[in-house]
Amino acid sequence: MIKAILIFNNHGKPRLIRFYQYFAEDMQQQIIRETFHLVSKRDDNVCNFLEGGSLIGGSDYKLIYRHYATLYFVFCVDSSESELGILDLIQVFVETLDKCFENVCELDLIFHMDKVHYILQEVVMGGMVLETNMNEIVAQVELQNRMEKSEGGLSAAPARAVSAVKNMNLPEIPRNINIGDINIKALLKAQAQ
Repeated sequence: MIKAILIFNNHGKPRLIRFYQYFAEDMQQQIIRETFHLVSKRDDNVCNFLEGGSLIGGSDYKLIYRHYATLYFVFCVDSSESELGILDLIQVFVETLDKCFENVCELDLIFHMDKVHYILQEVVMGGMVLETNMNEIVAQVELQNRMEKSEGGLSAAPARAVSAVKNMNLPEIPRNINIGDINIKALLKAQAQ
């Protein structure tokens, strides 16, 4: 099972972090730092698998990574996962990002975080691999894009909600409500002072 997916740049700045096992936030930050130090100090000509750091489970877990240009893609998995299978999964994920963003770069991960998370959820959910067929993933992303465009996009949703509320035919709010010994108008005046 996949325990975490970490993407960071050559300087250790996280660009995408997804933990599928609960860790407190300070522990997550320590795991990210330790993982970056373990992966970044390795030569490019050595194996892309190494034992997990002391924080994330030691020898029971493996870090499987690929280094592309300025980004490290690191998958932390338990011993039941195949190293070559995860390397192939990283390749599929990166190629899918490349297809969706036309030559993906670090800035795409920063400015299109919602789309990157959506693509990742098409590939992995809850630590389990869902889809490895790149064409199927791209088709789902394109379907999502068409749905967003037909709905006016997610960014237009708050404006549509406000205009819908304004267009509702609501009666005017009563100014003075008496409930037994309680006078709402008097309460509102007291609270305002």
